[in-house]
Amino acid sequence: MAWLAGLCSVTLRAESIAEVVAIAAGAGLEAIEWGGDVHVPPGDLAVAADARRRSEDAGLRVVSYGSYLSCTPKVGRHVDAALDVTEALGTSMVRVWCPFGVEPGASSSERAEVAEGVAIVAAAAATRQLSVYLEFHGGTLTASVPSTLELLDAVGAANLLTAWQPPYWAPQDLASDRADLAAIGDRLGHLHVYQWDPDGTRHRLATDDGFWPTRLAGAAAAIAGTGAAAAAARPVAPRAALLEFVPDDDPAAVAGEAATLRAWLSALDQEQPRP
Repeated sequence: MAWLAGLCSVTLRAESIAEVVAIAAGAGLEAIEWGGDVHVPPGDLAVAADARRRSEDAGLRVVSYGSYLSCTPKVGRHVDAALDVTEALGTSMVRVWCPFGVEPGASSSERAEVAEGVAIVAAAAATRQLSVYLEFHGGTLTASVPSTLELLDAVGAANLLTAWQPPYWAPQDLASDRADLAAIGDRLGHLHVYQWDPDGTRHRLATDDGFWPTRLAGAAAAIAGTGAAAAAARPVAPRAALLEFVPDDDPAAVAGEAATLRAWLSALDQEQPRP
């Protein structure tokens, strides 16, 4: 399993599409997720086409559309606009959110409503041969891996995956991180990479004490361990380790963060060569 080194465009919300592309490509990154909040709004196919062209011209692969679809039972009216942009970006994966306020431990009826919303999106995406991945985030049903897996099981869609990021909202040790990644297995979409304190204070990745290299290796092993048959049943875009936010939202910090991430992935590739 080889991760592409990439960037979530929300990391550079204040920059234009052209500037985001220049910064990401200049940092030696391979992939990008275009966000739907600022850079590529849902339904804006002209902007999506421009973002795709600029990305591809710079050698960046668009690996997903970072939409802000909130999966309630009423999500259907908004799905096509997000999926249209996903296709216009030339990618096969779209990120969606579970609604805030319905968290692990919610009532069965609340969980069922979220599952209904997720199922609507997954079904619509499947008709276009697209995959969906859930934002893994505090304050939602995907705030913990057990709750996330329960939701994935309830929906039961082969094209439904989840993101993973270190749960700064509920800090845990490295062994727990690895256990969570192993439990997700081939249902893992992208990794969102950052180095944060529990209060959200951001640090350079270079201050990492070995956690991320271990997480990357664990995630790769978990996906590989599901076997070829399982992998074939879940056709997805190449998975990426995506930088998400940098200290002080400083565009100049991206190059150093990218260099750290690329070094980790290079070391991992030496153990698990790319096909």
